[in-house]
Amino acid sequence: MMGAIIGDVIGSRFEGRYKKSTDFILFNKKSRFTDDSVLTVAIADALLNNDDYGSVLQKFGKKYPDAGYGGNFYKWIFLENPQAYNSWGNGSAMRVSAIAYAFNNLEAVLEEAKKSAEVTHNHPEGIKGAQAIASAVFLARTGKEKSEIKDYIQTKFDYNLERKLDDIRLIYRFDVSCQGSVPEAIIAFLESSDFESAIRLAISIGGDSDTIAAMAGSIAEAFYKEIPKGIIEETNKRLPDEFLKIMDQFKEKYYE
Repeated sequence: MMGAIIGDVIGSRFEGRYKKSTDFILFNKKSRFTDDSVLTVAIADALLNNDDYGSVLQKFGKKYPDAGYGGNFYKWIFLENPQAYNSWGNGSAMRVSAIAYAFNNLEAVLEEAKKSAEVTHNHPEGIKGAQAIASAVFLARTGKEKSEIKDYIQTKFDYNLERKLDDIRLIYRFDVSCQGSVPEAIIAFLESSDFESAIRLAISIGGDSDTIAAMAGSIAEAFYKEIPKGIIEETNKRLPDEFLKIMDQFKEKYYE
């Protein structure tokens, strides 16, 4: 979960700017948490309290209304009787990482990822994206090799992970769909050598940088098991105390 939030904070100032490079300062005064972090923490809070995903997502959305949500989600936050709106956007995938720590078998992770997605993103691609990221995080945290993670994701979800980032960068444009950003985030992880490089590679793709980095970061955290202390400290400086408390509680309960 921390990996997703770090990716969001570092990627926030690059969203839509097409950095197309891994050479950049990780943090500056514009680095901030966005909707990716808010909703990641919301899912963790729902799991900690055995609460309904929809009501907790609404609660956090209302509490942090200026975090940069998509238009449909922003409207959904304030509905008295909220209904899923058939979204295929990557909002379902950016928020899902905590589920991979709260359940101890892949089938349960897939089912719970579906539940967390379909309160808003009930389009098949929205559910698929959430399940892909959740399962990649689960496989990574349970010791699978990159080749095994890659093979599973390609077979289960029919995402093309054979592409190279050097080729993707040349043609990539802003894309908030699951099908147009989840595979790219996974490829960034697959090409990385450590946690920091996964974040840098994800941002170098361009486009929806904070979300792509959040997704790649969530897998990288689970796989590499180690995040540089300085990166954690710089991220934590930018988070509300409420987030830090929930993250600590979640880590104590679910991290091995």
